[in-house]
Amino acid sequence: MNQHPELPELPEFSDRDLPPGRHRLLKEHLMTEIRHEEHPAPAARRRLRPVLAAAAVAAAAAVTLVFLPSSGEQGANAQPPSRATVALLEDIALAAEHRRDLGDIRDDQYVYVDSKVSYARYEEGERTKIAPLHRLESWHSVDGTRPGLLRETGRGEWSSEPDAQRGELGYEVTTNYRHLSTLPTDPDEMYEWLRRTAPEYSGQETDQAMFVLAADLIRDAIVPPEQSAALYRAVARIPGVTIVDNAVDAAGREGVAITREDPDNPTRDEWIFDRKTFEFLGERSVAVEDHSDVKAGTVTSNTAVLRRDVVDKAGQRP
Repeated sequence: MNQHPELPELPEFSDRDLPPGRHRLLKEHLMTEIRHEEHPAPAARRRLRPVLAAAAVAAAAAVTLVFLPSSGEQGANAQPPSRATVALLEDIALAAEHRRDLGDIRDDQYVYVDSKVSYARYEEGERTKIAPLHRLESWHSVDGTRPGLLRETGRGEWSSEPDAQRGELGYEVTTNYRHLSTLPTDPDEMYEWLRRTAPEYSGQETDQAMFVLAADLIRDAIVPPEQSAALYRAVARIPGVTIVDNAVDAAGREGVAITREDPDNPTRDEWIFDRKTFEFLGERSVAVEDHSDVKAGTVTSNTAVLRRDVVDKAGQRP
């Protein structure tokens, strides 16, 4: 079992904690918010960026997607990734292919992810506040058929809905292990899957939607090695993807980042990797220009993945 120092308690946050235009996509997360308003899901998770609205009726809920407009201008002018970027993503893909074997994973097990997170809090008429770094643990059903569990310092514990199943809204972008194992293992096919799937769930221009969907898959799930490698090689074809040589994750670990500026928000998304092992360390969003009371260079969301594993029960630690 991992041992972590106690982190300071945080005040309850409202739905306005979400950065503008960074709302979660997946149906189960939306329904969790409807049923557990006292525990809104953190901004650092599930960030495909349509605005979602829903009304619960009887035993089922009607889910309406209201997409943010996108000019697409920056996306259209984005340059192909440099040779250095492609080479780095190839190193990351090779490392992903040789990640440790987790053995036989059963459908009744859970993927456990232990993270440190921080994200901006926005309230009308008040200055933007950046939450202190704190611990977030999640347990997600291997096959997506059972409720998940989240524990967050200062916000307590709550359950999440089972994943959308085949034929239901959001199934294509669920991140349970079984669904991820069905994704393409060929980089060209993975690229086409991203290009076909991402725009269906995002109002952003296509390239950015693809980049965000890829981030949603790698951030707090376990992607099987072959699919993980194909994903990184597909990302190496997305225009506008580049490198930040020096980046630091929420745990203070230094690394190199794969990044893309968001054409619909004044931010740059960074995926941070260890320079030697090419292991994914975490993700952060950085303001690229002054907006509202946020200064350029401010880290508005920050995630460090401390451990991923497979356990037998929700709430169990490795």
